[in-house]
Amino acid sequence: MVWTKKDLLGLEYLSREEIELILSTADSFKEVSTREIKKVPALRGKTVVNLFYEPSTRTRVSFEVAAKRLSADVINIATETSSVRKGETLIDTGKNIQALNADIIVMRHNCSGAAHMLARSLDISVVNGGDGWHEHPTQALLDIFTLKEKLGRIEGLNVSIVGDIAHSRVARSNIWGLTKLGGNVTVCAPKMLIPDGIEKMGVKITNNIESALKNADAVNVLRMQFERDEKDAFPKQLEYFREFGITKERLNKSAKKIIVMHPGPINRGIEMSSDVADGDNSVILEQVTNGIAVRMAVLFLVAQANERRKNETVD
Repeated sequence: MVWTKKDLLGLEYLSREEIELILSTADSFKEVSTREIKKVPALRGKTVVNLFYEPSTRTRVSFEVAAKRLSADVINIATETSSVRKGETLIDTGKNIQALNADIIVMRHNCSGAAHMLARSLDISVVNGGDGWHEHPTQALLDIFTLKEKLGRIEGLNVSIVGDIAHSRVARSNIWGLTKLGGNVTVCAPKMLIPDGIEKMGVKITNNIESALKNADAVNVLRMQFERDEKDAFPKQLEYFREFGITKERLNKSAKKIIVMHPGPINRGIEMSSDVADGDNSVILEQVTNGIAVRMAVLFLVAQANERRKNETVD
């Protein structure tokens, strides 16, 4: 199949075939990072702008490395030192970047839907690097890529997502992606951190960590976003670890070897113990490595599609 979308905004809007195309393209790009000269000319002459309205280490650097390995020019904009501080709107910022003849904007924003609004306003490609509590599509794609690499398939796998489901864009994108590929998803969290109606996304719900791990092939552990606890409603940190923390003892009760994932940053001793984070079950650093190949695939596909779209318009 041929990728036709100029943007990547979320996995809710992709077909199973489109997700599989990104994964297979990422698989072909992964080898590039093992070469002595880690570079291919696929985006030579293109400019990628990383526009981040929220702090980020892994995602921003991963996109930068991915773009450079495709030979693109990369510009990083930290909004706290940009004209955004003077009141410039998101659309005006985007149009100015477009006027500079950039080709792709990778954007993280604290408002859900911000990437969609920007994409509707611009002719250049927009890649969602995480918008509010909505979606974080490339994180989910690299999670799925890593699972498939470790276990050989997604169809029929039991994946538990544990932690702050309510505030997690990672959880939503993972649920969309895994269920479209035939995975079985269970979410596990304290009741106040499970959003109403999430079962409509095709997931099971439990508030018991032993139940979530019992038949799991993999557990994706989310960061507890204590900074969002405006109503002082979250369980305290030690209480959370006692009730929901991932420990070796809990993993050892399963008949299977459970793959342990985390999108980072990890709160050690709260979401999981250090011996789990650094242990044999953990693929957390492999997720980071795979993020480069997945983001190379996404940048390559949206750039190709937009180039075709512009050529068709000229014809």
